[in-house]
Amino acid sequence: MVCGGFTCSKNSLCALNILYIMVSLLMIGIAAWGKWFGLISSFQVVGGVIGVGIFLFLVAVVGLIGALKHHQVLLFFYMIILFMVFVVQFSVSSACLALNKEQQNHLLEVGWNTSDTTQRDVENSLDCCGFASVNYNETCSAPCFYNSSCVSCVSKIQVHTEEVLRFVGGIGLFFSFSEILGVWLTYRYRNQKDPRANPSAFL
Repeated sequence: MVCGGFTCSKNSLCALNILYIMVSLLMIGIAAWGKWFGLISSFQVVGGVIGVGIFLFLVAVVGLIGALKHHQVLLFFYMIILFMVFVVQFSVSSACLALNKEQQNHLLEVGWNTSDTTQRDVENSLDCCGFASVNYNETCSAPCFYNSSCVSCVSKIQVHTEEVLRFVGGIGLFFSFSEILGVWLTYRYRNQKDPRANPSAFL
């Protein structure tokens, strides 16, 4: 049976928003866990992930309340916000999948030069020093620095960069299509009449 009825549209929209709430709580929990156990020391990274998680949580709550109450205004704003998120996420995901080696290296270098905390995290976790070359006249927190056996970090990062970009791009595309599904469901659901309401009442 095709999901075209009021109840089916409502249940589908509720299920989609519950999924978004679970994903947002997972994002917030993982970021907080990483900071608590010292896996991530950069406040910018943790703050960014938690911020995105809170935004997704609020959008999902608006969508869930709108779906449960068949609230026209909430559903309208939810549909608009979700469509904007879809456009941004689809663009970023497509860019992740389309980046070539030279563009990847440029973005890595920009990210490397942005934060000293991120540099220390990478040097410690990958046991490397410097971005493109090792300079033993500078300080480095990696264990290999003390026995002068370090390699540059870019050579180690590049091993995983393409794989990570493919993974992030693929996950982003999957969720972007789930968002456009949410927009379509919301549009249909807004224009459907609640069978329990007064038949003569205006939508």
